[in-house]
Amino acid sequence: MANCLKWLWSYRNYLMVILTPLAVLPLPLLIPGTEARCGFVIIVMALYWCTECIPLAVTALLPVIFFPMMGIMESSVVCVQYLKDSNMLFIGGLLVAIAVEQWNLHKRIALRVLLFVGVKPARLMIGFMGTTAFLSMWISNTASTAMMLPIAQAVLQQLSDTEAKADRRERTAAKEGQDNQAFEMADTKEPKGNTIQIENGNVIKDAKDSVEITTKENDDTDEVEESPEEEQRRIKREEKYVNLSKGMSLCVCYSASIGGTATLTGTTPNVILKGQIDELFPDNGDIINFASWFGFSFPNMVLMLVLTWLWLQFFYLGFDLKKSFGCGDTKEGDKEAYQVMKNEYKKLGSISFAEGCVLTVFTLLVLLWFTREPGFMPGWATVLFNQEKPFVTDGTVAILMSTLFFIIPAHLPGRGGSSEDGKPPPALLNWDIVHEKMPWNIILLLGGGFALAKGSETSGLSTWLGESLEPLSSIPPFAISILLCLLVAMFTECSSNTATTTLFLPILASMATAIKLHPLYVMLPCTICASLAFMLPVATPPNAIAFSYGNLKVMDMAKAGFILNFLGVITINIALNTWGAAMFQLNTFPAWANRTITP
Repeated sequence: MANCLKWLWSYRNYLMVILTPLAVLPLPLLIPGTEARCGFVIIVMALYWCTECIPLAVTALLPVIFFPMMGIMESSVVCVQYLKDSNMLFIGGLLVAIAVEQWNLHKRIALRVLLFVGVKPARLMIGFMGTTAFLSMWISNTASTAMMLPIAQAVLQQLSDTEAKADRRERTAAKEGQDNQAFEMADTKEPKGNTIQIENGNVIKDAKDSVEITTKENDDTDEVEESPEEEQRRIKREEKYVNLSKGMSLCVCYSASIGGTATLTGTTPNVILKGQIDELFPDNGDIINFASWFGFSFPNMVLMLVLTWLWLQFFYLGFDLKKSFGCGDTKEGDKEAYQVMKNEYKKLGSISFAEGCVLTVFTLLVLLWFTREPGFMPGWATVLFNQEKPFVTDGTVAILMSTLFFIIPAHLPGRGGSSEDGKPPPALLNWDIVHEKMPWNIILLLGGGFALAKGSETSGLSTWLGESLEPLSSIPPFAISILLCLLVAMFTECSSNTATTTLFLPILASMATAIKLHPLYVMLPCTICASLAFMLPVATPPNAIAFSYGNLKVMDMAKAGFILNFLGVITINIALNTWGAAMFQLNTFPAWANRTITP
């Protein structure tokens, strides 16, 4: 029996691939119509995505097979969904991130910020959280975590080692003081007439009254025995740094996930939302763009970071902020840990020509994103090209600026060795680097989501789902939003945030249309909640990286993340019903949502 179970577990992926379609097959066989056939495809893909029995990107390609074979959509229509404007925006953002990582600009920014905040525990945690969140707004959450965690561990190790050495020195000094005091007492009590000889550091009395007092010179600090009080102090110090290490690891991986929600290209679910809104509601007037997303999500990100910092500070360091901030108290260990970061920054040298070019292109890209269609005034795309429709999108800008990385040289002619061999200087990026670092699987996942949304609309499944969910109209909108956010936050702990948003957003759009609720009222908070995977190491790559350092246990992450999930849901819904409602007019049902795409 045990061998049979072991065999089944070993071959579980193969069994899942074969048995899942067979188990769901009665749905299209017993219920006629394209709605049931499309539902069959969605259920199979959802189970494949949740179990990862085959790669996620391969699962995303299944609509290319099933939709034409089942008569849902023509193959040419399905294939077009895999490379839309949102994919171009995502590719452009990734190219910028690759250039930033290639020239170590992100490390220079990180170390500069950490040198500014200092090394006291509370300030150090704030510095790491703020820096990681800022970096993950522009580069991948995984890359931000992978870069920041080694720096955090190196600083903490230096602090711990320096404090341990200080304790040993203090213990040695106390021991030597006791020995010297004993020597002096023996000297003063020696009766007159006794002879005292000193040989090799040993004090020897006469044979009549033989007493030996040994003094050790050059005593090694490690050989000094610990008293019970000193042992308790050492254990307490080690526990403090274990907790500090856990808190620092969690603050880095959590802030990477939170920071990615602040920008449209920060994490994949954000781009999926824009693509789904543009696909399902083509007349939305470009309601979701880089500027509008940033205006809503950045304040929410800052609020979530503050709450996360307060919770981790309380959970791992206690709530003695004065001690944690170390006001007016500078120890030797702090100076040495600060020197570690300073040395790392010195290794980077002065800013190079390539770093300056990458920083310039990156800054121009952000400015062009913000000013293309700011909303409160005409953007440069409207003024320069006099276009009523948004011909120029954020994807256009992203590809334009990222193309410059393949044109601008990495150094000026005559420098970097190009004059010696007569070859021109290389560009900031080449395709080999891009091909190695570009997550092509995510691009396919995006396309698979758009194909599912299009198939749901064409087959009539979205209409059927919307009609089935009409009874929800009796529930207050804020309650619907909170319940759905909790559902998505729980689901994303067991599935990737990309798969979660891909599955949920078309259903949420259908529900909102059926009950005459603004689609963004449920789609926007659920998209952000898909990034709140804080409880499990397998929930998201940043969590897995933090867990791999060895100090964390699953229960540590579960305890801290459980509270943060609830704080995140509450924070997002507060943002939604305050400045979000004012920005997107969420309290009224928009005209562009009256009718979705029809076949």
